[in-house]
Amino acid sequence: MNSENTELSGARPAPYIRPRADHDLDACVHALAAVHERDGYPVNWPERPGDWLAQPSPLAAWVAELDGRVAGHIGLSPGGTGDVAPGLWSARAGVGPEATAVVSRLFVAPEARGHGIGRLLLARAVDEARARGLHPVLDVVASDTAATALYERMGWELLAEVEQEWEPRQTVTLRCYAAGV
Repeated sequence: MNSENTELSGARPAPYIRPRADHDLDACVHALAAVHERDGYPVNWPERPGDWLAQPSPLAAWVAELDGRVAGHIGLSPGGTGDVAPGLWSARAGVGPEATAVVSRLFVAPEARGHGIGRLLLARAVDEARARGLHPVLDVVASDTAATALYERMGWELLAEVEQEWEPRQTVTLRCYAAGV
């Protein structure tokens, strides 16, 4: 069904989640810029946003399409230096941090919100982590109340709130979560 028929019938277009391809990065950066302007995510705009999205050593990444356009993004990667959530969950579960997968770079373009895209992307990343035998964790800036509300609605467990220094003279409060069992 094309978008004209969808509009005429009154049905809402359905989002489609698929693996991110290299050719998606420009559209992802465009959507991320709109998110940054509206919501302040990411807190510090990266010098090379395409590289920031592609991040070193991803396990997987996906985009959401809505009406044929990239409307959201999520990544999954192994925990790295400075990642607090893997250590918190690992200490609680009695396993090493290598048993975790970090959910990151989740955003939905402002014009595409209200279609459940964040929920779909998050569910896809959780499914992939579990398929790999890893436990999904994440952290989010405490002031991002929309994101924390999504995680909590989806059953994620708050592990802790921590202060982290990102740059000289920039300390942020992070809420660290683990997916429910």
